[in-house]
Amino acid sequence: MSSTSAREKINTVLTNAKETIFGQDNLLDAIMAALVCEGHLLIEGMPGLGKTLSVSTISKLCDLSFKRIQFTPDLLPSDLIGTMIYSQKEEAFNTKFGPIFTQLLLADEINRAPAKVQAALLEAMAEKQVTIGDDSHRLSSPFVVLATQNPIEQEGTYQLPEAQLDRFMMKVNVDYPSFKAEKNILELKRTSSPKISSVLSTDDLFEAQEFVDAIYVDEKIKDLIVKIVQATRPGSDYFKKDYQGIITAGASPRAVIWLFRISKFMAFMDGKDFVSPDHILKIVPSVLGHRLILSYEAAIDNFRSTDVALKIAKSMV
Repeated sequence: MSSTSAREKINTVLTNAKETIFGQDNLLDAIMAALVCEGHLLIEGMPGLGKTLSVSTISKLCDLSFKRIQFTPDLLPSDLIGTMIYSQKEEAFNTKFGPIFTQLLLADEINRAPAKVQAALLEAMAEKQVTIGDDSHRLSSPFVVLATQNPIEQEGTYQLPEAQLDRFMMKVNVDYPSFKAEKNILELKRTSSPKISSVLSTDDLFEAQEFVDAIYVDEKIKDLIVKIVQATRPGSDYFKKDYQGIITAGASPRAVIWLFRISKFMAFMDGKDFVSPDHILKIVPSVLGHRLILSYEAAIDNFRSTDVALKIAKSMV
């Protein structure tokens, strides 16, 4: 398969998905980026905006195994990763695998689960394996977690610590659909839901990953990526005095890795064989936004971390 046909297949997946889910183009693009770059995605948005439908539709179009788990305050780590069950018949312990053993896992309302469950999920995200009893089990490849959180309900929620937020490749904010998109939803409900057949196989995804890896990144672009991330850190040589008192803590080296990887994916989808500053600027808000910790004063003055990150990036170009 050539890079052109790989790109066409990914675009076909996105086109088919956009015929079912209206007004969530940014979310669908981000899910595809997560699959090709094998990163995890945090999705924040109000209920009923098609977050679950978007994930399940993409999993069908890409022929990936998909599981969804609703996070609740009484959830246990074993409900997620699995446990050992004693069989009287065999007089031995058997492993019961949890829903984490899938290629695409939708962790619905991740901030509703207590810290132990969040830690179990985040360990699996980082290590690509889980331990049940005395045995370690590898997770399937690709293994991508798409976690959702509700921005309005804070009662009975356990906010993700900043260090754990850093494990997510990107954070996408899902907005309400436009007037036209919402009207299209009405038309869709009249007919039965269309049958979705797979367009892309797992092998196609791995081939697309190879094409993305082959995208050229100039030394100046690498310097730019590192400068942007360092400019978010108070005390760094690139940190500007304008942001003194606004940013408490900047982005970690993980941000450098993801800016590098996702900008290559953006260039690939653009039909280019090299990364340009525009490819980086497009992804800065979603890659850096959730990694910046703003001061209490900045929050009162309605500063948004995504806007601050983009402003810093533009000043570095």
